[in-house]
Amino acid sequence: MKTIHSLALLAPMLLCACGSSPAKINRQALVERSSPEVTAVDKLASLSLGNGNFAFTVDATGLQTFPEYYATGVPLGTQSQWGWHSFPNVNGYKPHEALRDYDFRGRREPYSVQLREGRGRDAANYLRANPHRLHLGNVGLEITQEGGRIAAEDVDRVRQRLDLWRGCVSSLFYVGGDSVAVRAAVHPHRDAVAARLASPLVAKGRLGVNLRFAYPTGAHTDDGCDRAAPQKHKTEVVAETDASLLLRRTLDSAVYYVSLTWSGRAKVTLREPHYYVVAPEGNDFSFVCEFSAEPPAEPVGAASDVFEAASRQWQSFWSGGGAVDFSRCTDPRAPELERRVTLSQYLLAIQSAGVYPPQETGLTYNSWFGKFHLEMHWWHAAHFPLWRRDSLLARSLGWYAQVLPVAKAIAERQGFEGVRWMKMTDPSGEEAPSSVGSFLIWQQPHIIYLLELLYRNNPSPELIEKYAPLVEQTAAFIASFATYDEAGNRYLLKGVIPAQETLRASETINPPLELSYWHFALQVAQRWRERAGLPRNPRWDEVADNLSPLAAKDGLYLAAEDAVNTYSDVRFTSDHPAVLGAVGMLPMCRLIRKDYMENTLSWIWDRWNWDKTWGWDFPMVAMNAARMGNPEKAVSALLMDKRTNTYLAGGNNYQDDRLRVYLPGNGGLLTAVAMMCAGWDGSTLPNPGFPKDGTWEVVWENLAPMP
Repeated sequence: MKTIHSLALLAPMLLCACGSSPAKINRQALVERSSPEVTAVDKLASLSLGNGNFAFTVDATGLQTFPEYYATGVPLGTQSQWGWHSFPNVNGYKPHEALRDYDFRGRREPYSVQLREGRGRDAANYLRANPHRLHLGNVGLEITQEGGRIAAEDVDRVRQRLDLWRGCVSSLFYVGGDSVAVRAAVHPHRDAVAARLASPLVAKGRLGVNLRFAYPTGAHTDDGCDRAAPQKHKTEVVAETDASLLLRRTLDSAVYYVSLTWSGRAKVTLREPHYYVVAPEGNDFSFVCEFSAEPPAEPVGAASDVFEAASRQWQSFWSGGGAVDFSRCTDPRAPELERRVTLSQYLLAIQSAGVYPPQETGLTYNSWFGKFHLEMHWWHAAHFPLWRRDSLLARSLGWYAQVLPVAKAIAERQGFEGVRWMKMTDPSGEEAPSSVGSFLIWQQPHIIYLLELLYRNNPSPELIEKYAPLVEQTAAFIASFATYDEAGNRYLLKGVIPAQETLRASETINPPLELSYWHFALQVAQRWRERAGLPRNPRWDEVADNLSPLAAKDGLYLAAEDAVNTYSDVRFTSDHPAVLGAVGMLPMCRLIRKDYMENTLSWIWDRWNWDKTWGWDFPMVAMNAARMGNPEKAVSALLMDKRTNTYLAGGNNYQDDRLRVYLPGNGGLLTAVAMMCAGWDGSTLPNPGFPKDGTWEVVWENLAPMP
C-alpha cells in the first residue's frame, strides 16, 4: 500500500499556563535544552530520525556505519509502514490450524493459541512469525585505513547532537587526525534520508557511503543484521547514472526500491553481494536515499531541500500542540523529568504516529516479530489528543475500520456479538496465535477511549458519523462478553487473562482494571449514541448497572476475584500492578471505594516486586496517585529508580537486554504528565498531580484534561 506521510498538526490553542506567571513558554529554548548530545561510540546512545511512517536510526557517525556493533544496543534500523515480509508458506498453514476449543461459559469457544505438538504447533509458530516488519537496509559511511574498513573503536572525539527544533542530527568525529562531519535528516513526507559529509578523507579516497542489505531472521527480536543468507534475497541495479543509483530489492514475495541520488561525481562499486559503495570525489558530498514500495515517480530533491523541509516541519510541530516547562521548578528531579517529556514527544511522533498501530519498539527494530499489540495502542497514543496533536492519533484509526470484518469474525467464532479486537497482529488484522494474548480483553475498550478523546477536542457531527460504527460494534462485544451470574444477580468477566498477565484464564474472574474499563466504555458508548440522535441501548445500561464491584479483602483491592487470589503469592505482586489502572487511566466509578483504592496504592507502593514491572507501570501508578490526591507519590512514581524506568540518552525507555526500546513507557509518561498538569473531569486544583510545596512550579500550555 502507499504510505501516507504528514506531520500536519492542529494550530496551537492556548488553554492555560499554570505556574506563578501566565507568560508564554519559549518553546525553542524548551526543546533545545533537551536536545541529546553524544560524546562517544555508545550502542545504547543511538539517535533516530523519522516522520511517523518511516524511521532511520544512526550511530555516533551520524549514519548507520556500525550496525553489527549496535545490534545489541539500540539497533540501526530503517523501517517503514509499508515494509513487510513473509517467509514462503511452503506447508500451506492456515489460521484455523492454531485454534483450540475452551469452555468458559458452557459452550465451545475457539481461541488462537500456541499449540504444543504436531502440525498445529508448526502452524502457530509460522503464523506468529509471519508477516513481520522488514528492515529495509543500512546506509552508512565507508571509511578505510590500511588493512580495510575501520572499526567502531577507531572513531574518536565524538561530538554529536540531535537538533530537535530542526529535526536533524549533526555529528563530528575523528579518525586518526582527520575530522569527519555529517549532517542527516529525514524528509517529513517521504521515506527518505538526506546527508551531507565533509572531511579530508573524501579527497584521500578513504571516505564514501555504503548501502548494505540483509535477510530477516524470523526471530522474535530481529535487528536486521543477519548477512549469513545472501542467496535468499536479491539486490539488482535497475538504473544508474553519474549522479544516481536505483536498486530493486526482492525477498521472496516482497519487492521494494532504494534510490540514491547525490551531488557531484562519484563511483559506484559492488563490494560483495548486497553491499554497494559510493565513492565521491572532492571534499564535500551530499546525497538523498529514498526507500519505496514502487519506483519513485519523481526525485525527492537535493539534500538541502530535505533539510529545509524537515526544519520547517519540526518547528511547526514544536510550535503547535501542548508544551510543559519545568525550568521554574526547584526540585532537583525536574530537569530529568523535562528531558524525558520532551524527548518522548519527539520519539512518539517519529515512531508511533503512522498509518498502523505501532509495535513496542516502533520503527527501530523488531520485537514480537515486528507485529503490533492493540492492548498497547492506548499507551502509545492516548497522549496525542491530550497534547492537542489529534492528527497523529487519527492516522492509525482508519486501520480499525479496514479490519472490522476480521474482528467481527473472531467474535462470531466465539459466540459473541460485535467485534473482538485482536491482540498481536499486523496490517491484515489476522490474529497471531498466543497462549496469553488471545485471552486478553483490555484492548477492547481502547478504541472507544481514544475516539472519545478526539471528540472532546473536536465535538463535531462529522467525527461521530465517521467513527460511530467502531464504537457501536465494540460496545456490542463488551456487553455480550459479560456473563450473567444469576445467583449473585450481577455480571462477571471471566475466561480472561487480565492486564496483569501472570494470572490464568481458567481461574481469573473479575479483574479490576477490566471491570472498571467495561463500565467506562459502555457509558461512553451510550453518549455516542445520544450524540448521534439514537436512543440508549438498554442492554448496555443493564450490564453497566450490574457489573460486579471490585473484589476486596481486608480493605485492599485484589488482582481478581478467584478463590486462590492472595497477595502472598508472587504471581499477584509481579508484572503490571493493573489494579491501580482501575482509577488512574480511568475515572472513579461506582464499582470502587476510594478508601480501598488509597489503601491499595499504599500497599503496592511498599510491597510490589518493582524489579518485575514494565515501563508504563510507573505512569499508571502516577495517574492513580494523582487521582488519590497524593502528588508526591505521582512524581516519585514517574522518576522511580528502577531498570524498566530507565530513559536512555536518546530518550528511549529501556527495559532489558531484549527490549532496549519500549515506547509504551514513553507514551504513558506523556499521558500521565498531561493529566498531572491539566487534571481530569471534576478536578479543581491547578497542576493537581504535582506537590504544592513550592518546588514544582510547572508551566504548561494547550493540554486537555483526561476524562
